[in-house]
Amino acid sequence: MPVFRFVRIISILLITGIAVSAAAADFNEDSYGSISDYLNDIYGVDDNAGLTAFPVLNVPMGGRSEGMASSFSAVADDVSFIEWNPAGSSMLAKTELAVFHNNWIADTNVEGAVYATRIKDLGLAAAGKWLYTPFTEYNLYGERVSKGYYSEAVATLNASYNFLSGYYFSGISLGMNLKGAFRFVPDYSGDDGNVKSGSGKSQSAFAGMVDLGALTRFDLLKFYSSRERNTSVALVIRNLGFPAKGDPLPTVATAGISYKPIRPLLFSFDFSVPINLQDPDLSEKPYWAFGLSAAVTNFLSMRAGLLSKTGNVRITVGSAVTLQNISFDINYTLDLLTQLQPLNRISIGIRFNLGDQGRKELSDQVDELYLQGLEAYSQGNRTQARYYWEQTLKLNPKFDPAREGLSIIERAEAVEARIDEIQRLDF
Repeated sequence: MPVFRFVRIISILLITGIAVSAAAADFNEDSYGSISDYLNDIYGVDDNAGLTAFPVLNVPMGGRSEGMASSFSAVADDVSFIEWNPAGSSMLAKTELAVFHNNWIADTNVEGAVYATRIKDLGLAAAGKWLYTPFTEYNLYGERVSKGYYSEAVATLNASYNFLSGYYFSGISLGMNLKGAFRFVPDYSGDDGNVKSGSGKSQSAFAGMVDLGALTRFDLLKFYSSRERNTSVALVIRNLGFPAKGDPLPTVATAGISYKPIRPLLFSFDFSVPINLQDPDLSEKPYWAFGLSAAVTNFLSMRAGLLSKTGNVRITVGSAVTLQNISFDINYTLDLLTQLQPLNRISIGIRFNLGDQGRKELSDQVDELYLQGLEAYSQGNRTQARYYWEQTLKLNPKFDPAREGLSIIERAEAVEARIDEIQRLDF
């Protein structure tokens, strides 16, 4: 990578960070308290918050989805899909590998990695996420008696398939995540001040769960020319599984929509309903998230979002710089659960574009053959047009315009045959 390009990337990311820091610095403790009080007056307090296990399932790894405040179930167009809609893998344009670091709260950090690919209409992905925070216990005399890390980890395997896809309809993608979550608690002391062997193990836990998702895309009020669909809708249920150590999982049902009126701008909206499978009456209140993404140039994009949840409002801003086959993501999150400090919530991600497995080259070949068929047909050479369109369908059986062209030729030949038959009868 040329040095000046690397410097450009770092400069843009630093400028983004400085701008975010300056915006955050405008707040002080009084303004923070005012905002919190104002939001609490609007939303109140959710008495059912915090009753579920594995907080790591609610902490995003980072990337574009976090920059849009997790309003991503209908967007689902990069590896971030794996946390918000498992149906996204079968509609990915590129094979991607990404690594993330999220400086969550205080000394709590989240590390993540995702790999996703698509083979025709089949999408496959795998991901891992690890949350950890230092754990230190002192006795009444100020002596340290135990130390280690409280940690939670999630491993995910994903598969999805795009049904009924064609030239005019992008299809309906159905996907599923199989997830395993593990909680590790270090040993701690008892009433006598001595560390109890196995005490941490008694609080550690494992849980298995699934995510289910559906996604489709179509054109609606589209004000630019492109084959990409500008509107998406999604339905998702996440973290569906049995309780862990008697605590329910944070099961959530989400409906989402995304809309791209013009090429640079993308809007998204998610509405989510938490479900306590043990006792529905103890479910948290519904919440919503709104996201915005804007392509400033072909290598720089900006995003922002608001997650409006009772007792936990998040405001996010971020940017991404794409250079050749590498993208750098940086996000800042203001979470009104925590004390506000400039740049105290930063996530950084690096995504590697591993190619499209020849899909773009194949698409170009299909387009070229189809256009050659159109040219031959316009010159009255139906035999040559038939040949080109048949070759088009061999490369892409779902290219409906070529099939329509062959149908026109067949109907024209049928009419000519009928005319010939009538003329023979006349003689």
